[in-house]
Order: sequence, then C-alpha cells, then structure tokens
Amino acid sequence: MSHHDPIIVSYQGIDPDISEIAFIFPGVFVSGDVTVLDEASVFPGCVLRGDVASIHVGRRTNIQDCTVVHVSSKDGPTWIGDEVTIGHHCLIHACTLEDRCFIGMRATVMDNAVVETGAMVAAGALVTPGKRVPAGELWAGSPAKKMRDLSVEDQAGFMSTVDRYAEHGRIYREALKAL
Repeated sequence: MSHHDPIIVSYQGIDPDISEIAFIFPGVFVSGDVTVLDEASVFPGCVLRGDVASIHVGRRTNIQDCTVVHVSSKDGPTWIGDEVTIGHHCLIHACTLEDRCFIGMRATVMDNAVVETGAMVAAGALVTPGKRVPAGELWAGSPAKKMRDLSVEDQAGFMSTVDRYAEHGRIYREALKAL
C-alpha cells in the first residue's frame, strides 16, 4: 500500500468492492461489505465501515470530507443511491438515501430512516430513527421536520453539485495516477 491509497480492509473474509472508476481519497478507511459504484467519490477523512451489514454507494454519488457511513447489526445496511450528495462531517447510519437526494453538512440520518428521491436534509439536521423524508421536500432541525417543498431550481442545484464532484473525483484520480 502506498501513501496515495485509501485504507481498504477485509472484514471476516469480506472485501470492499470498489469500481475502478470510482475515486476514494488517500487515507479514507473502507472495510468489509462495502460496494462503491462508477464515478462515486469519497473525500478525505471519511470512514465507510461495512462490518456487521452492507454499505452500497451508488454511481456518481459524492461523500464529502469527514463523513462516517456505518451500519447496524440490529437495523441492518446502509443504502446510498445514485447521484447523492452527502456534505462534510455527516453521520449516515443504517439508513436509506434514495437517488439524487442531498444531505447538508453535519447532518445525521439514523437507523431505518429513508430520505426519498430528490429530497434534501438541511445542514445540521437530525433525521431520527424510522423517519421518512418525502421526495421533493426540505427537512431541517433537530429532530428534523418539513420546512418546505423544493423548487425545480433547488433540484437543478443538486445535479450541478453531483456533476462538479464527479469531475473533482476524475481530476484527483488522474492526478494520483501521475504520481
């Protein structure tokens, strides 16, 4: 392993499955039953620990700096869909994030919660266990509750972030190959 590699660890004989065209920043810790699909990117300081259940990270999803993604032996896996943005310093635990949702910085999404397609969890929000954030809604607060419906412009902004982070991941992947 070089200092340009993420820390990839088998757990009880199960190795992470990471696409060759995903980008996992050097030093990120990934262990166990973790799948990361094409063009996903995981940035510095993140931990993805699939030790007692699985973690799925969809295509073109970005997991930003210092986020922890974990699972639960009781409540099960974490499923993160395609084109999801997860901001800096989030905690994503044994929950489901459907396609094209947006999780703001320092937000927490707990066990058995579901953030539906195109929904947004605001920065600093706490989505409590078992809560469902409906498609097209913005939720904020602790505990999180509906603030408003999202606009077409909001949703376009999500996709702009997805595109930008997919490009960041591609640029970093190429830069590290050159070293």
